[in-house]
Amino acid sequence: MNKRKLIQALLKELGVKFSTALGIDLKNSTSEEVFKWFLASILFGARISETIAVNTYKEFERRKVLTPDSILKTEWDGLVEILDAGGYVRYDFKTATKLLEIMKDLKDRYNGDLNLLHKESKDSRDLEMNLRSLGNGIGEVTTNIFFRELRGVWEKAEPCPSDLVILAARKSGLISGKISSKEKILKELKSLWQKYRIKGKDFVDFEAVLLRLGKDYYRKGKTQPF
Repeated sequence: MNKRKLIQALLKELGVKFSTALGIDLKNSTSEEVFKWFLASILFGARISETIAVNTYKEFERRKVLTPDSILKTEWDGLVEILDAGGYVRYDFKTATKLLEIMKDLKDRYNGDLNLLHKESKDSRDLEMNLRSLGNGIGEVTTNIFFRELRGVWEKAEPCPSDLVILAARKSGLISGKISSKEKILKELKSLWQKYRIKGKDFVDFEAVLLRLGKDYYRKGKTQPF
């Protein structure tokens, strides 16, 4: 299968952006929609299945707990209840505590507005550091998830591809295994997308598909992330 057909097949089989699948519209970067994606990114960031993360986000949505203020007002016991209802049982206590710490910092430092965090960051590196310093710290995985789908929306959101994206791109033969620098891999993937782009999709859709494929490779034990 040539690369164009492979990319078409992957997009058809593995869907769209994670944010789009959740009904979150990042296109206009409104503070409300960006925050929803931030909450979802925190949920996706744990070692937990995509299905459970989605179900848990939907539980927050169902209960209209989708802003920093509403999360703080829900308090620890209420957050644990929401997390458990979504199936997020393994990480419920830890995540409830983390959410409250992050929301407090976000309110104190940026008036609860992630767009302000972006505006006040000098560059992509500073943006990442500012996000990761919220609360007790946000991990590398969550940071990458969040910024990946803001690529092209926020000027300073330009994360390197995750290990799972690189794993999928290499194992499927889309890029050479000889390229080691993540910056060069990102450039190669962007070049590949420009050459074989699919109408109605964008690079972030392509990246999300590769992430899902990488998870599949890893879960089935075909290889290990590096």
